[in-house]
Amino acid sequence: MKAWLGLFAATALFLNACSDATTPKTSIAITVGAEQAERYVPQLDGKKVALVVNQTSRAHDQHLVDYLLAQGIDVTKVLAPEHGFRGDVGAGETINDAVDPATGLPILSIYGKTKKPSAEMLSGVDTIIFDIQDVGARFYTYISTMHYVMEAAAEQGIEMLVLDRPNPNGAYIDGPVLEKEFQSFVGMHEIPLLHGMTVAELAQMIKGEGWINNADQLKLTVVPVANYARDMTYHLPIAPSPNLPNAQAIQLYPSLCLFEPTAVSIGRGTEFPFQVLGHNEVALGEFQFSPRSMPNSAPQPKLEGQQLRGQDLRTSAIKGFDLAPLLDAYAAFIAAGKADDFFTSAAFFDKLSGTDELRKAIVAGQSEAEIRASWQADLTRFKQQRQPYLLYPDSNN
Repeated sequence: MKAWLGLFAATALFLNACSDATTPKTSIAITVGAEQAERYVPQLDGKKVALVVNQTSRAHDQHLVDYLLAQGIDVTKVLAPEHGFRGDVGAGETINDAVDPATGLPILSIYGKTKKPSAEMLSGVDTIIFDIQDVGARFYTYISTMHYVMEAAAEQGIEMLVLDRPNPNGAYIDGPVLEKEFQSFVGMHEIPLLHGMTVAELAQMIKGEGWINNADQLKLTVVPVANYARDMTYHLPIAPSPNLPNAQAIQLYPSLCLFEPTAVSIGRGTEFPFQVLGHNEVALGEFQFSPRSMPNSAPQPKLEGQQLRGQDLRTSAIKGFDLAPLLDAYAAFIAAGKADDFFTSAAFFDKLSGTDELRKAIVAGQSEAEIRASWQADLTRFKQQRQPYLLYPDSNN
């Protein structure tokens, strides 16, 4: 258990950052899927189990690995997604195979050259458990990892068990619906940028809509969150990845992630990633900051060492998917005569957006109202399409 001390310390920091708002504002405490042992542990008896987990995969005061081992479950290996088994690897960095020093279990990477578990990796496995905290944005890659794991399970006749957790942005359904030609690891499914679903609901939809090979062959079981409603305020007890260190970053992430393939910094390489905006030549505000290399979260941040001017959004009320920061920043680049410098990778911007229409609309000078109007019909269709897969009350139906 000593190997988990660093994780406990990180958890404490995250709890402090979220202040006293780290539990849902409800009189009945929710219970995540992993903590409902009676609903899934008995079915694991006598089976060899592989886990797709990271630092958020906890049941009560234990990591799910330790929790299941203590229950006598034959856990044989861990499959590590983006950011690694312990969530301490920067965005986009390759995850390497390793051995967990606390348990001796092999840790096999499914982020890097291999994103879909191979038959060799899953040899001898009877059941795969997926238990990772998501944040509700289509481009957050854990749901893409789940897609590939589900497909591998379906192809190899392995049972799949998804232990559900709340979606901290679950009250919102917004943004463009992905167009198939823009499918990538940062957008696998024809769903909106903010889909308002949990991972278990998405798993049911992925199977039900036939979005994976052999979908009808997959034996899928989900354990829903107890006492949960989609519009509950829920702040995560553990940071889901290195650059989402607190509740404010998670709230701003859907609106700020589209700045990644632009010239604008969103604070990677600072103590407040996804909570600021800035640039070294185009003044986006009065707040000043300077990104620096941070090995565990931003080894080579954008505009490293430069003095940036922009906005401090650490107390901003921005929620859901707000286009204003993006449109305002582009307008500032136009005013500075640097519009051509704004998009540093049009192709990646379009993958994050799930369409090239958003970028084209921004360049054409369309208003936020005009842009939002363009995806309303698709959102209406999506809300109807997802209905059979929902597990919780939802005011957005």
